[in-house]
Amino acid sequence: MKKRPIAHPLLLVVIFALFGILIGTGGYTFIYAKGYSYLSNDPQACVNCHIMRNEYDGWQKASHHAAATCNDCHVPHALISKYLTKAENGYAHSRAFTFQDFHEPIEMRDRSKQIVLDNCIECHKQMVSNITASAGTFSQNTADIHRGQVDCIQCHRGVGHGTMD
Repeated sequence: MKKRPIAHPLLLVVIFALFGILIGTGGYTFIYAKGYSYLSNDPQACVNCHIMRNEYDGWQKASHHAAATCNDCHVPHALISKYLTKAENGYAHSRAFTFQDFHEPIEMRDRSKQIVLDNCIECHKQMVSNITASAGTFSQNTADIHRGQVDCIQCHRGVGHGTMD
């Protein structure tokens, strides 16, 4: 039985060259964009993208500055869901910034708002237990929050990012 070559040598060179370009471009972009910083808990990572400058400056003046970083409010605290959310947000932010199709000033998506609300309740559960009990169970659906469930952000908008003037 005659063995057939797996692939033409030139085809292998092209495939490896394209793979190398992809890895090289991805690696360069990751380093240029300081992608590694998003794996940390450092709020400075949030201003790698200039669109977040106002939010970062507001956070530095806000009452939660000494008690909470960006991750404390904006991502789940469980390890796997934290990094899945960071990956999802990173992709969404990169895509929006690349294609320049983001709202200015930046706005939270419903899922992001739900994470912030869940974290508010978790950190302040002793203080807000009567409020959340009287509202029934805390809504896991942001649409329910707008129908009268607990919405910490509505009354406490300036806590995380100051007045944002």
